[in-house]
Amino acid sequence: MKIDVTRDVFRLAQVFTISRGSRTQAEVLTVTVSDGGVTGLGECVPYARYDETLDSVTAQIAGFSGTWADLPDLLPAGAARNAIDCAMWDHAAKQAGKRVWDLLDLQTPGPEITAYTLSLDTPQAMETQAAQNAHRPLLKIKLGTPDDMARLEAVRRGAPDAAIIVDANEGWTAEVYAELAPHLIRLGVQMVEQPLPAGADDMLGEMDRPLPVCADESCHDRASLPALKGKYDMVNVKLDKTGGLTEALALKQQAIAEGYGIMVGCMVGSSLAMAPATILAQGVAFTDLDGPLLLAEDRAEPLQFDERGVHPPAANLWG
Repeated sequence: MKIDVTRDVFRLAQVFTISRGSRTQAEVLTVTVSDGGVTGLGECVPYARYDETLDSVTAQIAGFSGTWADLPDLLPAGAARNAIDCAMWDHAAKQAGKRVWDLLDLQTPGPEITAYTLSLDTPQAMETQAAQNAHRPLLKIKLGTPDDMARLEAVRRGAPDAAIIVDANEGWTAEVYAELAPHLIRLGVQMVEQPLPAGADDMLGEMDRPLPVCADESCHDRASLPALKGKYDMVNVKLDKTGGLTEALALKQQAIAEGYGIMVGCMVGSSLAMAPATILAQGVAFTDLDGPLLLAEDRAEPLQFDERGVHPPAANLWG
């Protein structure tokens, strides 16, 4: 099996800002695995929050010389393992002349309503963003700053009928979250994602949680689950955190068995990065696979988005 990795850049439709900073483009790594005249593709998005860079992840991918079965032992959960694992699934499907969901003995996937993320901005600008996207059934708001209430009120004015979830990106303290929680409920927020920093979230186990709290940075793979007990109601499963579709499916299954609700999320990448996650997202509480909607350019055969949500990939894209 020959493994190659290249860097690709996709321009964003507009500047995208969260509490950690802003970006104007998505920088991704594309992995190609080739064997027997068949080529499989995968994509990952290295994330600085997890001490990943384009260079470090490229080195991990280039240095991998094992088999597909060796992946969990030779690479940690993260972006490098994700791109290889997803490329292996694509290769296996093409080699077998089947779709990935058939190889997994899963039902044929259908479209899933996805959140659309509003970039962090001034309250006035976020109200405008919300009004422009008020037709979308689910909006996600990036928070985690001192002006969060003004922003949330503005979004609700701009999109009075949309369901709202919020992502604090580890930006609150326990006191701030306790103060904001009643207002989140008043404004119809359905879930809050990672309100406290990972590693400093024990207070969530001692607080009332009047709306579901979802672990993002605190949950990577199945090994993360024991530390979440009593603190979180949901987990956000992302391929770039789990290290690929294989572990993501296992995490989803185990988390459901332990009573957690499931959210399927993404980094800001192309349709190739989202494609495997559309399988994972079937039937979950919240799907957040809007990466391609934030891009000004995408893969040659992008995912389809319509009023029914994000559709599974065409075979020419992945799987």
